[in-house]
Amino acid sequence: MAETKKEQPQPLDLDTGERLATTGRAVAQGIAHEVRGEHETAKGQHHAVSMAEVEQIIEDWPAAQQNVAQQMLDKYGLPNEATPTKLFWYGNAPWKRTELSRDVVVHNWPTVHSDFLTQVIDYRVPPEMFHLIAMFDGSILLDRTKGEVAARCDSESANVLGMNMVHEIVTGKRTVEAARKISVESTVAYNLGRSAPYAERLLFDVPQGGTEDLDESEISGAILRQTGGKIKDVITGQEEEATDRRTGLGAAQGG
Repeated sequence: MAETKKEQPQPLDLDTGERLATTGRAVAQGIAHEVRGEHETAKGQHHAVSMAEVEQIIEDWPAAQQNVAQQMLDKYGLPNEATPTKLFWYGNAPWKRTELSRDVVVHNWPTVHSDFLTQVIDYRVPPEMFHLIAMFDGSILLDRTKGEVAARCDSESANVLGMNMVHEIVTGKRTVEAARKISVESTVAYNLGRSAPYAERLLFDVPQGGTEDLDESEISGAILRQTGGKIKDVITGQEEEATDRRTGLGAAQGG
């Protein structure tokens, strides 16, 4: 008989004090970093992994990942951090961050392959254009808050190609359809040893910070409304839902 997996506590199981404390710690930390003019931290970049440790980690990795690991080591040196299934490099220009994983994601475009090398740059994609990047390539990952674009594929050349196409879509030089066609042609050309500039180097100036979009705080009004609701719950002895999830009111109001 199969063993039943024990259900873990859900957010509902946290008492009010722990809920407020959890949020409060994160709010205090966020304020402290903003006061220092920081929008993110990357403590891992100050670490270093020995070659002996790297060799031990990758010795049983699949051949494709071992091959790319050696390419990264030859080009960027020893990684800053490592786990049994991942190697991380920070500030390995032109990349902000590189992550090589033993695990893979299967991807069928432009042909069936495995994604395991993720490389990141600072780059701002306007939110209204996110869907265009998703239509171009599902393995291009966007982070609006951090102001990052990550390309995940099976080689550095493929990631360079993807980043160049993102830039050309965002700047209006290429449509999604044109970018996909160029990507297919450039992939084949590069692998055959033909000239393929889009896959050989980043063809735009990579931003060095300043791309983050931290959004705006809207919590003050909600605090007043929900505090009033909590008082009402106590007075009436009944708990009402905090939102209009079941009423459809939000849809009617365009919420």
